[in-house]
Amino acid sequence: MSCILGFDFGTKYIGIAIGQTITSSASPLCSIRAQDGIPNWDTIEQLITTWQPDLLVVGLPLNMDGSEQPLTARARKFAQRLHGRFGLPFVLQDERLTTADAKATLFAQGGYKALKKEQIDALSAVFILENYLAQS
Repeated sequence: MSCILGFDFGTKYIGIAIGQTITSSASPLCSIRAQDGIPNWDTIEQLITTWQPDLLVVGLPLNMDGSEQPLTARARKFAQRLHGRFGLPFVLQDERLTTADAKATLFAQGGYKALKKEQIDALSAVFILENYLAQS
């Protein structure tokens, strides 16, 4: 396995990152708008066609104590839809604290001006993917 796409699922935006197992690193790709958690599937199809990933990693939002929250089931459903549409294997990755880490990183790089929603979501996807790579 070499190329992996990571997703930070949200109801308004979905952050997407690209990573690879060879270097165990990831980079932000983009953040796409979603309507109540439903993305433009054509945009995702273009990314999958362009990058040809072997695996999809979807962040699983959990409460700090590890219990599930309302968004957890929606993220699972998003992962199932990705698999159903594109036939690619997926894993769910605990995403606790990735948004906080993304905000702290962006703030350190550029202050409040750097805290744009699109950048936060894409960087959160990077952290989700890097956490997966570090554990696999």
